[in-house]
Amino acid sequence: MDKTNISKRFNKIAWLTLLSFGLTYLFFYNGRQNINLVMSEMAIGLGTDTAALGVVSSSLFWCYAFGQLINGRLGALVGYKRLIIVGVIASAVLNVIISFQHSIPVIAVLWGLNGFFQSMLWSNGLGVINKWWPKSKRGFTTGLTTFFSGMAQVVTYLTILLCLELNPEWGWRSAFRLPMIPMVVMIIAIVFFFKEEPQKAGFAPIVDEDAERDSQLIKEIESKGFFYPYKILFSEPKVIVFCLISAIAGIGRYGLLTWVPTYFTESLGLTIKDGIFSSILLPVGQACAMFIFPIITDKLLKGKREPMLVIASIITIAGMIIFPFIKVQTLASIILFVLGVFAMVTGVIWTIAGDIGGKAFSSTVVGVFDWAVYMGAAFQAAMFGFVKDKFGWNSIFIIIGALYVILLVLTLIARKMKTRKI
Repeated sequence: MDKTNISKRFNKIAWLTLLSFGLTYLFFYNGRQNINLVMSEMAIGLGTDTAALGVVSSSLFWCYAFGQLINGRLGALVGYKRLIIVGVIASAVLNVIISFQHSIPVIAVLWGLNGFFQSMLWSNGLGVINKWWPKSKRGFTTGLTTFFSGMAQVVTYLTILLCLELNPEWGWRSAFRLPMIPMVVMIIAIVFFFKEEPQKAGFAPIVDEDAERDSQLIKEIESKGFFYPYKILFSEPKVIVFCLISAIAGIGRYGLLTWVPTYFTESLGLTIKDGIFSSILLPVGQACAMFIFPIITDKLLKGKREPMLVIASIITIAGMIIFPFIKVQTLASIILFVLGVFAMVTGVIWTIAGDIGGKAFSSTVVGVFDWAVYMGAAFQAAMFGFVKDKFGWNSIFIIIGALYVILLVLTLIARKMKTRKI
C-alpha cells in the first residue's frame, strides 16, 4: 500500500476514533446531569429539601474525582476501550436502580458509585485521541471532543424534558430510566470504531516535536511502575497551580449547571419545563466555549493557552456581578448563555493537559486535572445548597465571581512557569 493510501486510512481511523468517542459521550451525561433537572421535584417526592439533595449530588462528584485520578492511569494497563464500555453499562444500571429507591442514604451511596463508573470515560478517551493526532492539531481535537461533552448537557436537558412529557406518572423517576437507553446503545460505536493507538491498527506512532520526550517518558514509566507519573506530576509546581485552576473551573461549571435550573424555578417562579428551556442556554454556551477556545489558542494565540483563560475569567467575573440583578427571564437567559461561554474554561485546560503529558501519559494528566475539576464540583454541590438556604441565591453568584478572581491571578502566575521534569 502506497503512502497516500496509508495516510488516508490512518486519517479515517483517527476520525472514527474521535467521533465514536464523541458520539458516545454525547449521551453519557444522561446518567449524570439528570439529577440536576429534577432536584426540586425529587425533594418533594422524597420529603426532603434541596440542601440534602445537594449532598446527594456531591457524592457523585467526590467518587468521580477520585475515580478519575486512578482511571486515567488504569486504562493504560487494562485497556482504554474495556474501561469505557464497563463505565457506560454500569452507570446505566445504577441509574435504573436509583429510580426505584425511596431512601436518601441509599440513593447517595448508589449515586456515588455511579460517579466512579462515570469517571472511566473522559481521561481514557482523550488520552487515546491524543495518540492519533499531532500536537499542532491538539487544540482542534480537544475542542471538538469537549464540544461533544458540552452538547451532551444539552442532549440531557432535552432528553429529560421529553421523558417528563412521555411519563408524567413516573415523576422524577423517569429521569433515571428511559434516558439510559440511548446512552447504552451508543457504545456500539466504541466497540466497532474506537482504536486505542495507531500501533494496534498497524501504523507507526505519530512523530512530532515532542516525540523524543514522549519516547523517553514511556521508557521511564515502563521501568518505574504504576505510580511514577503521579510522582512526577505532583512534584511539578505548574501542575499544582493548574489543579487549583481546574478546581475553580469545576466550581464555576457545575455550580451553574447544578443550581441554575433550580434558581429559575424557585427565584423566578418558573415551571420545571420553562426552567429547563431557559437553563439550556447555559450548556449551549459551554459547548461553544469548549469547541472554540482551544482552537483559538492553536490558531490565533500560536499555542499559548493562558491568555484565553485571562479573557474568560475577566468576563465571567463581570457576568457574576450582573446576573443576580436580572429578574426578566429572557434577559437572564441571554446573560446565562454568555456566562456559559466564558465560565467554561475546561476545554483549554484539557489542551494544556495534552501539552504537559504528551502521548506518554496525557490520559494521566487529564485524569489529575479532572480530579481537581470534580473536587471543585463536589465542594459546590455539598456547600451551595446550604449557602443558598442560609444567605440566598446571590451568595452563590458572589462566591463563583470571587473564585474567578483567584483563577485570574493563578493564570497570570502559571503563564510564567515551566515544567521541570516533563
